[in-house]
Amino acid sequence: MLREPLESGQIVISRAARQSTYPAQFQLLAAMNPCPCGFSGDRDNNCRCSREQIVRYRQRISGPLLDRIDMQVEVPRLALGKLKIPEEYSSNSSLSRKTVSHARELQIQRQGCVNAQLDNQQLKSVCELLPSDQDFLIQTCEQLHLSARAYTRILRLARSIADMAAQTDIQKEHLAEAIGYRRVFNTHT
Repeated sequence: MLREPLESGQIVISRAARQSTYPAQFQLLAAMNPCPCGFSGDRDNNCRCSREQIVRYRQRISGPLLDRIDMQVEVPRLALGKLKIPEEYSSNSSLSRKTVSHARELQIQRQGCVNAQLDNQQLKSVCELLPSDQDFLIQTCEQLHLSARAYTRILRLARSIADMAAQTDIQKEHLAEAIGYRRVFNTHT
């Protein structure tokens, strides 16, 4: 299977008559303001941007790159008074770490790698859906004009969500949550 450079886990550098291949597995995390002024959707501050400015600002990210971002999460501005770190955050963080570690262990036991590294054949066997759930996913992808790449990325993410919930099978609720993570960028333009 030929994989694209961002997804292959390696980078090839070619210079003159030489070529070198290096490992390059990474997880891309990115952040951006919701608009040029930074206040679109903010409850406490008025956005000064026009709809056209917001659309133009968001179009600076190419469609193919955006298609490779599995999760888009809107994070509201944090009130300065909440910058103090209460103990409840550290205990929640510890619980989250345990849940994620357990899900990763399940994935490695089940298929020998984490869900992000599944090839297409493994994806079919590990992410089997009920026919009604597959129809739901296909119809939703068509309605949202999502690509085939987005379809497979939603499957991987839904598999991870099911693993986090310690569920053997992917259920419709896992698919819906995974789809929801792809919609943030599109809902405000």
